Formats: sequence, C-alpha cells, structure tokens
Amino acid sequence: MNILETRGIYFDYKGLEVLFDISLQVEKGERHAVIGPNGAGKTTLFNVIIGGLIPSRGKVIFKEHDITHATPHELFRHGIGRSFQLTSTFARQTAFQNIRSVVLSRRGIRFNMWRRVDNLGDITNETDEILKKLNLFNERNFPASALSYGKNRSLEFGMAIASDPDLIMLDEPTAGMSRDETHDAVNLIRNLSEGKTMVIIEHDMDVVFSLADRITVLHHGEILATGAPEDIKNNQQVRDAYLGETEV
Repeated sequence: MNILETRGIYFDYKGLEVLFDISLQVEKGERHAVIGPNGAGKTTLFNVIIGGLIPSRGKVIFKEHDITHATPHELFRHGIGRSFQLTSTFARQTAFQNIRSVVLSRRGIRFNMWRRVDNLGDITNETDEILKKLNLFNERNFPASALSYGKNRSLEFGMAIASDPDLIMLDEPTAGMSRDETHDAVNLIRNLSEGKTMVIIEHDMDVVFSLADRITVLHHGEILATGAPEDIKNNQQVRDAYLGETEV
C-alpha cells in the first residue's frame, strides 16, 4: 500500500522548468531515498511534498488524501515530520525544550500562565526518553547553540520523530558531517525510523545504500530510475548520469 504518491508533478521557477512529470510511489513502512546530481530537482521535490512549494501541475497524495495545497503546519497535523538541509532547531532553547515543544504540539497542549509545563510529568518523561534515544540526555539542559554540529542534527531529527509521524521527510540529514558523525547519524536514523515510512534526500551514496529499501534517481528534473539499491548500483544509465564508473 502506498502512503505517499506524487502524480505528474511539474514545477517551474520563473519560467525555468525544474520538475517534469514526477510520479513517485512510496510504500508504507519503506525507507525511500531520492538521489541525483546537483540541480536534479531533489530539494524542489522535497519542498513540493512538504508544502513549501506548490507545483504548476500534478498532485501530492498522502494517505489517499490530496495534500497538494496543504500548508506545512497542516501536514504536521496530518502526520508528516521533517528535517531540513540547514539546521532548524531553536538555538536559544535547550535540547530538552526543543523536543518538548514538539511533544506539546503533538498533544495539542499550549503553555499558558495558569499551567507550568515543567509540572507535566508525562510530558517530561516522554521528552527525556526521546533525548536518551538521541544520546542527548546528558546535554538536555544545553542550549542548541552550544551543541556540536552533529548533535544539533541529531536534535533536529529527534524533533522530526517526536511528533510520532506516519511519514518522516529528511533533506540531506548528514550534510556537513564528519565521517564519524555520519556513521553515528546513520545508526541513529536506522534505529529511530524502524517500522516507519521515510523519504530521504541525500548526496552521500554510502548513507543511501546503508538506509534505503528503494531508491529513485532524478536527472534534469525527471525520474531516471527507481529500484532496489542493487538494481540502482548496477544501472548503467545511473552510473553515466550520477554515480560514475567508480565502485559503489
């Protein structure tokens, strides 16, 4: 069963066509990677799916509902969690406060002067459990701005999964990381996305082949190939367009 589909998506930017007839199917429970060279349209497609851009033609279907014109806030409430290529944590808030804000939002709880959220024990417990899974419990009271780049990315991923989404959207989650940070991030993503549906935009082929059940390759705004990792590795068109002749 497909949880997410794009049907004939076109997108143009000031008259320049960026996406051409993108029809993508993501099955429930799979990790689906979208790859391609710079300028292939990966991030544009990501932003169309999460409501940041409206396609010039086509539809985005999520859980059999047309979400083409839904806002990012509406998509959050429908069950789509996301992280971006650039870190989007709240720099002045602690790691604990960043995660807690998502947990509160998911539960529909707002802070007001008559209720101190610090006294909501179940919220605190759930937030701390997420921080432990992220290996950030020892930094729970550190502001996000004081965390290393890799830990900040982990925090952002934690914010994406704290909403308990049906679909996790990740845009280049390992961008800018060292080799060790990337290794840790892959393990974290694999563990926390177990049993969930995930779409990941990623340039690092080691990351892609470590995580993905299926891969879609974009080239010049069109789908060049979709298949299992081994099929993509052995696809000569993909090698010519993106992977090159080196061993992958």
